[in-house]
Amino acid sequence: APVQLLLLFIIGIPSLFVFWQGLTEFSYGQDAVFVGLDNYKSVLTDRAFWRAFSNTFIIVNAVVYIEIAAAIGISILFAGGVPFRRLMIAILLVPYAVNEVTAVVMWRFMLEPNVGLLTQLLNSVGLPTLNWPTNRWDALTVIVLLSIWLNLPFTTIIIYTARLSIPQEIYEAARTDGASPLQAFFYVTFPMLIPAILIALLFRYVFAFRIFGEVWLLTRGGPAGSTEVLATYLYRNSFRYLELGRASAIGWLMLVTTLLMAMFYLRQVYKRMLS
Repeated sequence: APVQLLLLFIIGIPSLFVFWQGLTEFSYGQDAVFVGLDNYKSVLTDRAFWRAFSNTFIIVNAVVYIEIAAAIGISILFAGGVPFRRLMIAILLVPYAVNEVTAVVMWRFMLEPNVGLLTQLLNSVGLPTLNWPTNRWDALTVIVLLSIWLNLPFTTIIIYTARLSIPQEIYEAARTDGASPLQAFFYVTFPMLIPAILIALLFRYVFAFRIFGEVWLLTRGGPAGSTEVLATYLYRNSFRYLELGRASAIGWLMLVTTLLMAMFYLRQVYKRMLS
């Protein structure tokens, strides 16, 4: 009961207050005027909102599925007895210990289009470079890679822990039945990792959907708003344009979308628990 009361006061009541704000038009130093669903209509008919939504959709799906695939591969590699496993795990965890601002600044310097270290390296081997300050898709690519690098340790820990919990006797039985390593993966490892994968998908979808720091610190939604995401769109409406009622409506639209995604994956987890 105390925990539920705490959640009510720090999440429930503020969320309802923001919902009420979304039905009004107000700014700093102004009285709120009830406008009903006008803010939601304004947001849903704004091309900038749908551009931010499409960028968020692209980034989230690219980040989550590439990250999950990489985490599965790393988990299998570590579980198979990679040399210097403890050192490799420590190296894997380093990005999770790096401050987000520090990471973005570091990546900005390394990928600077003219003198960046990685840019020079790509040029030296004849590979194309990423002109992220002026090209939308290059900028989205850098954002995706940066987000994966920052959050891969979290996803890998979840899946690697699940991989270690699979009894070795099952693999011995599979080898006795003549299963190849590839068959053992598809018929033993992957099915038994599905609950952990679903949990990782749930967390990463929720966290990635509200991506802000990587985008704001790297491109600020540019060039010309082409990399704007929902969180930066909300930030601009709230703290730059001071349209707090409209910003509250954007926040609730993000919340509803996140809840719908979470409900889908929670339902899948629940089904796996019952099966």
